[in-house]
Amino acid sequence: MQALVYHGPGEKKWESVGDPGIESADDAIVKIDTTTICGTDLHILKGDVPTVDEGRTLGHEAVGTVVEVGSGVRSVEAGDKVLISCISACGRCAYCKRGMYSQCLNGGGWILGHLINGTQAEYVRIPFADNGLYKVPEGLTDEQVLFLADILPTGFEIGVMNGGVKPGDTIAVVGAGPVGLAAIMTAKLHGPGRVIAIDMDGGRLDRAMKLGADTKINNASENAVEKVMELTDGLGADTVMEAVGIPETFELCTELVRPGGHVANIGVHGAPATLHLEALWIKSITITTGLVDTHSTPTLLKLVAEGRLDSTAFATHRYGLGEIMDAYDVFSDAASNDAMKVVLSN
Repeated sequence: MQALVYHGPGEKKWESVGDPGIESADDAIVKIDTTTICGTDLHILKGDVPTVDEGRTLGHEAVGTVVEVGSGVRSVEAGDKVLISCISACGRCAYCKRGMYSQCLNGGGWILGHLINGTQAEYVRIPFADNGLYKVPEGLTDEQVLFLADILPTGFEIGVMNGGVKPGDTIAVVGAGPVGLAAIMTAKLHGPGRVIAIDMDGGRLDRAMKLGADTKINNASENAVEKVMELTDGLGADTVMEAVGIPETFELCTELVRPGGHVANIGVHGAPATLHLEALWIKSITITTGLVDTHSTPTLLKLVAEGRLDSTAFATHRYGLGEIMDAYDVFSDAASNDAMKVVLSN
């Protein structure tokens, strides 16, 4: 089969590799119908994730069709259309029983496209298939559910839920890329009073307004701290979400939050950020971090099926799976191409 293979920082190739096979009773083999590229894949290619070995097939988001299952798999069978979760989970360990699937103690967590071969290929082996695959409801297209593999549960769980968003709150989201937009979209489920989108790209800010933001701030030309303070009577936002993953934006978030507020870090960081405890300790600030657990995926899937959530707006570019090298070029230069998420169909 063909797969997108990582060959060290800055090096990748669409090449022929061996077909995956069943290795454990709880495995499933899935034919990839639709996949996408994540910002985390770009972090891997930059060398920010040294745990990814050379020779690894990248990707951790996809919709596909089951072609084979191990003897222990009960929830899916050959022929089922499934959403592949970015998180694998045994379902039995102490962390899985708490819904913290990202911290699975039995070889789960974020392993696809990281510690084992991933979804940017024609076929993929899915371990713990009963917990990592979700049947796609009848009548839904691949694009309607594709972004529930990662960005929507990530924005919702690590931004909205960890951030303790409540009805009437003022929310500021720093970074209007795919995950930041997912946080904006799903924040509306909790009834905030105002959602402020902050970014340096005007096109992304315009998209944020379409997906649920009430106010936009271009911090390339405006002082984000001053603007947020003006909007909040000098207090700051109740919850500020960091959705970029660089030191400057994390430090900006700590300036935007009000006393007693919450900074929810969503971004993947590849460099240290300064934590100004000398200014924060007296303000009773809560700071949370996290890798998505995907415990919200069934709820989000139900909302999509009922027409309450429409994630198709994230798709801006479409390619055949064999055009993945071109898709990477576009996605990695998103500012020039106005790219949000690329859709790769097999």
